[in-house]
Amino acid sequence: MPPSSTLASPAVPPTLNVVGPGRVGQTLARLFHTAGVFRVQQVFGRDPARTRAACAFIGAGQASCDLADARHSAAWLLSVPDTQLAAVAAMVASVTTIATPPSAPPLAFHCSGFLSASVLSPLAEHGWHTASVHPVYSFASPAAAVAGFAGTPCGVEGGIETTERLRQAFGAIGGVCFEVDSQRKPLYHAGAVFATNFLVVAQAVARDAWLAAGVAPALVPRLADALLDNTLANLRALGPERALTGPAARGDQAVVDAQAKVVTQWHAEAGDAYRALSTLAAQIARRRDLP
Repeated sequence: MPPSSTLASPAVPPTLNVVGPGRVGQTLARLFHTAGVFRVQQVFGRDPARTRAACAFIGAGQASCDLADARHSAAWLLSVPDTQLAAVAAMVASVTTIATPPSAPPLAFHCSGFLSASVLSPLAEHGWHTASVHPVYSFASPAAAVAGFAGTPCGVEGGIETTERLRQAFGAIGGVCFEVDSQRKPLYHAGAVFATNFLVVAQAVARDAWLAAGVAPALVPRLADALLDNTLANLRALGPERALTGPAARGDQAVVDAQAKVVTQWHAEAGDAYRALSTLAAQIARRRDLP
């Protein structure tokens, strides 16, 4: 069977081995298993109990803490931290090369938003098909991610044939795939960090500032919710330039300078962030006057 046709809901789903049973690995493996895209065969992790729990959540797969136990699989998901991807790819290559039929090279992919498929070069050197798919989703909870994954944008990069196969696989679980430039992937991922991770950081700093200013703890969530709801509504309706408010956006530099001093006295790093973000806010606000 040609490789391009193996992921299009075959009668017998191709096997999938998962390395790294964290939140992303668990979510995708369960979605693939439930949709019949892949038959989850083995799940590899460092902690036996957590790996067994991951298999239970997925609803399939044999738990293992030793890659030497690996059996041939049509596809491999390497769902480990970015700093470990190259080493894990080399380990997988070292234990699976002999067992890999040369007529059917496996597909290996990772979900890093920062790294490209080239980090899987130890596998590509043995003829494996490699790619990466970055779901633009915050995987705080596997159960919630499974329930809310449909419609998630997924940035895909790698070889044409391989990415087409993964577009089919992710499309079957509700992903909406788009192409990512491999060379500019770090900047692409930085955009995602600003859009979601730093939003959470800003909320934590705001909470701590309110508490330090004497706001009642019970009132803090109400303040945060009100501002978040209003800001997100304005962002969706108006875009960043028109939705931006505050002293820096108004050009009130005296307030910005005075507030930056107060914030720095309270929390030095927060003061640095306040100044940097105020500079960006003023720059963004000036775009409103551009044709």
